Amino acid sequence: MMGKKLLCALLVCALGVYPARAISAQSAVVIDADTGETLFAHNADARLPMASTTKIMTALVALSEGELDRVYTVKKEYTQVEGSSMYLRTGEKLTLRDTLYGLMLASGNDAALAIAGECGGLTAFVEKMNEKAQELALENTHFDNPNGLSSETHYTTAHELAKITAAAMQDPVFRQIVSTGSYTAGEHVLSNHNRLLRMYDGAIGVKTGFTKAAGRCLVSAAERGGRTVIVVTLNDPNDWNDHMALLDEAFARYEEVTLHQAGDQLAVQRVFGGDTDEVPLLAQHTVTAFLAPGEKEKLEKVRYGDRICYAPVVRTAVAGQLEYRIGSKVLARDTLVYGGASLLPPERKSVPEHIIERIFDG
Repeated sequence: MMGKKLLCALLVCALGVYPARAISAQSAVVIDADTGETLFAHNADARLPMASTTKIMTALVALSEGELDRVYTVKKEYTQVEGSSMYLRTGEKLTLRDTLYGLMLASGNDAALAIAGECGGLTAFVEKMNEKAQELALENTHFDNPNGLSSETHYTTAHELAKITAAAMQDPVFRQIVSTGSYTAGEHVLSNHNRLLRMYDGAIGVKTGFTKAAGRCLVSAAERGGRTVIVVTLNDPNDWNDHMALLDEAFARYEEVTLHQAGDQLAVQRVFGGDTDEVPLLAQHTVTAFLAPGEKEKLEKVRYGDRICYAPVVRTAVAGQLEYRIGSKVLARDTLVYGGASLLPPERKSVPEHIIERIFDG
């Protein structure tokens, strides 16, 4: 036991997150959903059963199938499954969208069978789940079913489950579903099993799970200051408290940083036909972002808008947009406006052809 705690402490120090107490999970990971960076890991690459957190992948695959509002009739075989249920009734009519709420809020194993059955059939759907795992470059994940019932070859890792969740959270429909506290699907009144939505400020999802073999499994996501953090624990008897502590300590890494002030000059733009050759482009607003240590140096500025303009140029008129990015994630953006005095043309001049060619050639 002491060796396990020491290993956990060493990993914590190496990754820069310092939990206030030891966690109870057999496996755990915390990632920044925006950048994919691992903030904390404990035994995060161990293959383990994941119970109903499987349904995150089930929902992700179903959402890619489309036709969420297509009405289907519940078949008897959808209702014949053990475990948690949204209590589908043979012959009732529901939409796939309604069934996704039953899947993610009530953790319906019957909902999982219905979704698989209506999206190409159970065998084909599970194949799609494994194909999606390959697409996400997951090497230690395999699905045997869409609901998470125990099977020897049904497993994932905390780290790979976090990657699945990050991909799913990019879908606005998924985000809406998992952040919903209650929902009525036909005659089914559904309540979200995820207590963190009520217990933790900023919680936005995502899924609980339990089987005797897997123990208590939990995936959570929370958002503060425009940053999203995902926590995964597998086989954790104290998961609610562990998640709140890990989320708190992850968010403590981020500090609000001023990227520029309103009125700062951020670029210049060529002007033709006026009494000067260029005009400054100024920030319209003061812009801040919540950044982890070292992230400011990784920020890239991406400017959108014309690279040349013609007089007259009106001061404070919109001249484009500026984004701050880390990779593909936009962390902040602002509007660029023309600065300096208004530029009026003494006379309308044409721009020589060779100058235009030189501008657009680089």
